[in-house]
Amino acid sequence: MSKVFGFAGENDFCPGGPIYTNHKEQNHFLSISRPVDVYFPLRKRSRISAPFVFTEERFEQKKQASIEVLPDECLFEILRRLPGGDERSACACVSKRWLSLLSNICKDELCSQNESAQVKSEVEDEGIEGDGYLSRSLEGKKATDIRLAAIAVGTASRGGLGKLFIRGSNSSQGVTKVGLRAIARGCPSLKVLSLWNLLSVGDEGLSEIANGCHKLEKLDLSHCPAITDKGLLAIAKSCPNLTDLVIESCTNIGNEGLQAVGQHCTNLKSISIKNCPAIGDQGIAALVSSASNVLTKVKLQALNVTDVSLAVVGHYGKEVADLVLTSLSNVSERGFWVMGNGQGLKKLKSMTVTSCVGLTDTGLEAVGKGCPNLKQLYLHKCPFLSDNGLVSFAKSAVSLESLLLEECHRITQIGFFGSLLNCGANLKAASLVNCLGMKDLKLDLPELSPCSSLRSLSIRNCPGFGDGSLALVGKLCPQLQNVELSGLQGVTDAGFLPVLENCEAGLVKVNLSGCVNLSDKVVSVMTEQHGWTLEVLNLDGCRRITDSSLVAIAENCFLLSDLDVSKCATTDFGIAAMARSNQLNLQVLSVSGCSMISDKSFPDLVKLGQTLLGLNVQHCNAIRSSTVDVLVERLWRCDILS
Repeated sequence: MSKVFGFAGENDFCPGGPIYTNHKEQNHFLSISRPVDVYFPLRKRSRISAPFVFTEERFEQKKQASIEVLPDECLFEILRRLPGGDERSACACVSKRWLSLLSNICKDELCSQNESAQVKSEVEDEGIEGDGYLSRSLEGKKATDIRLAAIAVGTASRGGLGKLFIRGSNSSQGVTKVGLRAIARGCPSLKVLSLWNLLSVGDEGLSEIANGCHKLEKLDLSHCPAITDKGLLAIAKSCPNLTDLVIESCTNIGNEGLQAVGQHCTNLKSISIKNCPAIGDQGIAALVSSASNVLTKVKLQALNVTDVSLAVVGHYGKEVADLVLTSLSNVSERGFWVMGNGQGLKKLKSMTVTSCVGLTDTGLEAVGKGCPNLKQLYLHKCPFLSDNGLVSFAKSAVSLESLLLEECHRITQIGFFGSLLNCGANLKAASLVNCLGMKDLKLDLPELSPCSSLRSLSIRNCPGFGDGSLALVGKLCPQLQNVELSGLQGVTDAGFLPVLENCEAGLVKVNLSGCVNLSDKVVSVMTEQHGWTLEVLNLDGCRRITDSSLVAIAENCFLLSDLDVSKCATTDFGIAAMARSNQLNLQVLSVSGCSMISDKSFPDLVKLGQTLLGLNVQHCNAIRSSTVDVLVERLWRCDILS
């Protein structure tokens, strides 16, 4: 036999001697069913992964059958014939290839083999969410095409995706048109789409959404520089149900896109456009004029628009109820005047103007006359607005209910109180924030009817607002229920006591944070006269408040649920006084920064904790951390900050 096969001896399988000199190297042997030793020299791994099958006489290579050898076209046909959504979701977990194929199957391409199972699935889906739609959100590194494909496949059989929010990052593996294509094909029920900071999403991706999601109602595009008018045009033509449109910092969207939206989206109710340098008067005018019968909310911020845009809003905004104008540097006094006299804003109820130098006394007066149903006016950083304009507006705006002035430094005591006296019988809330023009003046006001409708007054960080101004508040506003005097270091007991004495309705919420010159006398009078109505009291930073105030609170404030005495001069004695009260039912207590409250208050805090839902003991240096740990264990239903 050796001659037939041509090898020399009994031990030589190959000519020239044995391959391995040491025959005891067991790692070079392959043991099979019979006691036969076969030598294998070291060599490259076989490219074929199928196993080798050995017999006595020969060995042969047997290839393993696999579905992976099928081309995508065949596998696509198989996957689209799966009977239900659960099966498709399970197959999507096999590999990225299968997930990609499944995510590219449109709903009308599915070949369901079990209609009854499909009906059953739909019934179960209605129980998952009442409206039949799901909501998903992806942020940062999680915002990828793979995850979008998985969402498209997974939600298709469970009511369908209704809301999708994507907050991307600058990652190179972020969302692209591939992911949006999967959503468009698998989620035709999508109604709300928000795309933020997606640098790789352009017109092709948005066009995929337009082609597949015809039910889209709300679209939010923010910081998507690759999207142009072409993508917005596709949305406008294919999504006639669009009602809300937000465009922010999309530098390549211009007038043409807005014109298309105005022409095709006849149900548009809300638009918000911010920091888009390519958008001008032409786009705004076309959009507002086309949707004049349905548009209810308009927000324009940091745009290169002029008086023309405001004139169009004033004339065609027949249904506009909410108007926000911010940082429109090219709009002058004439723009606001024309808008007010356009006779189109009859239904305007809320108006916010921020950092618009064009808003002057003349423009504001025109707005007051042209908007008879205006109920809320918020003015921020209007440097050329003075007392005359504010009072004139107040006389015209007979329906005004809420007035807020922030950083309007030309508004003085005369303008503020003049507006309160002339606003009519509907004004319920007034706020002053960071108005440096407010200063105490000795005003000899005649006997005027008080502003009996005012229920809420907020004065924050107006350093010139002192006792004299507060005394006028007490005379003019007898029906106050909510009072906020924050950061008014010039207010003393002499100024606040008239407010307490003249208030007839009973105070409900009082915030005196940062009023460092108020003492226990104020709290004592407040609790005696208004303890039966007081629910929230904030004394944060009132350093002259001591345990006497806590004793008065414990005796008189039976409805008080929220108390903040942070950075006050309270001690363990005050906490003990509140714990002894049987009528006090606090839900939130803050003693942050009270250095004289120590571990001795532990049993009293535990007793108060029977009703507490929130306790703040931060920066209480006399309370040890071990005591706080025990409090956390004992007051398990209370959220403790330490």
